Amino acid sequence: MKKNEKLYEGKAKIVYSTDDPELVIQYFKDDATAFDGIKKGQISGKGVANNLISCQLFSFLENNGIATHFIKKLSDNEMLVRRVKIIPVELVVRNVAAGSLCKRYGVPEGQVFSEPIVEC
Repeated sequence: MKKNEKLYEGKAKIVYSTDDPELVIQYFKDDATAFDGIKKGQISGKGVANNLISCQLFSFLENNGIATHFIKKLSDNEMLVRRVKIIPVELVVRNVAAGSLCKRYGVPEGQVFSEPIVEC
């Protein structure tokens, strides 16, 4: 599958068109942001890990009768997916206090939670 023009770039991935108008390639980046994008950096291997986890989750869903946009893993950082209209949802799971959570709730930076904090 040939990767063509960039359609979208966000914090975690880039979406490219392909020769098939119904399919796109998602490339998972090593980029990381904090403090609502003020602090930026790279975490080596983050894109590979995100792609692997995503492929496994989508495969699990598909194997259990839940349709997804996932088709297949193309490379360490890339997957082939159906072109869909997304529903913009962000989910943050925190095991350690950092960033905006500390400011909002007065929790000391670095505090380890006994159970993860989930923010939508």
